[in-house]
Amino acid sequence: MAFCPNCGAQIADGAACPKCVGPTTVPVATTTTGGGLTDNMAGMLAYFTFIPAIVFLVLEPYNKSRFIRFHAYQCIFLSLALFALGIALGIISAIPFAALIVIPLHFLIWLGTFVLWIILILKAFQGQMFKLPVIGDLAEKQAGA
Repeated sequence: MAFCPNCGAQIADGAACPKCVGPTTVPVATTTTGGGLTDNMAGMLAYFTFIPAIVFLVLEPYNKSRFIRFHAYQCIFLSLALFALGIALGIISAIPFAALIVIPLHFLIWLGTFVLWIILILKAFQGQMFKLPVIGDLAEKQAGA
């Protein structure tokens, strides 16, 4: 599945967007926002911690692009979810024998997060709006507003 580079709607590969009725054969968002970075590069850089994501949401040429806003919000929401999960696991690890389960779980979550981070960076660089199950819907609503 591909996404419309104009509005971000999910469409079939090579098909015209029903909302924009424009060509969607360009899979990579390579438009320059005026700040020197292309949309796909700025979307990729948004995933390097949440600080660049906040910067892209504040700076003028980047906060106009729905693509960049989507990836910035998705990064921020993912960071918040992982922070909350880390606090919850830290509280659970205070229970005497629960640490035997939580420590390997921390490692598995870290490994899964690292793989997910690589996937999100690659998808953003390819110009795709790859949505995570719950977080992606929230990010899409915020980016479209």
